[in-house]
Amino acid sequence: MKNEQLIFDLYRINAIKFGDFTLKSGKTSKIYIDLRQIISHPDVLRAVANTIWQQIKDCQFDLICGVPYTALPIATCISLEHNIPMIMRRKEKKDYGTKQQIEGAFQPGQTCLIIEDLITTGSSIIETADELEAVGLRVTDSAILIDREQGGRENLQQRNYQVHSAFTLQELLNTSANS
Repeated sequence: MKNEQLIFDLYRINAIKFGDFTLKSGKTSKIYIDLRQIISHPDVLRAVANTIWQQIKDCQFDLICGVPYTALPIATCISLEHNIPMIMRRKEKKDYGTKQQIEGAFQPGQTCLIIEDLITTGSSIIETADELEAVGLRVTDSAILIDREQGGRENLQQRNYQVHSAFTLQELLNTSANS
């Protein structure tokens, strides 16, 4: 598998945990993927960003937006490495200053690629897409490191968003089982 080294690195930094977990979707899982760990490991963060980039390098978009919060450093790496403008969605609405939900320079009609660490149901990407579309941006594609294969891809495709994932949860588990 082409992502084998990255998967090994995710295990090495303890980003993959086993136990009993409740996911954002409310579903329970015996595996939790904590990609927030990558911010403390620049080599792994860079590898994640490069792996996601390989999935979307041929897509057409003007801007990128990482889903808050875990995907923000990934999007930042891609923005810096490939000189692509980035915008940021605020997770919380602020009631002071400009009160903007979307930060950064953009023009209505531009196409924004959404970057996410992993998907279960796709709800975080849909929330982000709704905010981007509310300010006149177009969303056609999303780039994900890991697809948990629990309906997220199908939910996003129903909204006509192309889903580009580096690997699935099953591939991640198979890689660890074969090591």
